[in-house]
Amino acid sequence: MKTVMHLLQSKPSQAVYTITPAATVLEAITLMADKGIGALVVTEGDRVVGIISERDYARKVVLMERSSYDTAVSDIMSSQVVHVGPEQSTEQCMTLMTERRLRHLPVLDEAQRLIGLVSIGDLVKDVISEQQNIIDHLEQYIRGEHG
Repeated sequence: MKTVMHLLQSKPSQAVYTITPAATVLEAITLMADKGIGALVVTEGDRVVGIISERDYARKVVLMERSSYDTAVSDIMSSQVVHVGPEQSTEQCMTLMTERRLRHLPVLDEAQRLIGLVSIGDLVKDVISEQQNIIDHLEQYIRGEHG
């Protein structure tokens, strides 16, 4: 069973982008656009205090006719952050994300420090890769190339 730590180590970029709760929504959306990402972890010092996503922006700013220029991240972020540890399996993450309808899971170590972020896209890529490996091994077996 693959763990979250294995998944994080296999990602091409292990950068996790964060923003403070006092930043404006415009700053958050600009950073997401610049980095090509869909969510930011909201931190105060080393502490994770929330998460803000494009979905939050669409539902809590655009639809509510707020201004991105003067709305704080803290006003629209999700403060009940569901997170996982590095030892959890990718299957557990997929189940959690599906049940809770989440697209991003912060990864926290034992001291509750942010060490990574797993997206639903990361998990789907991993599942596809695992399935391709199984297919390749079965094809080799069928051709008699097993050793």
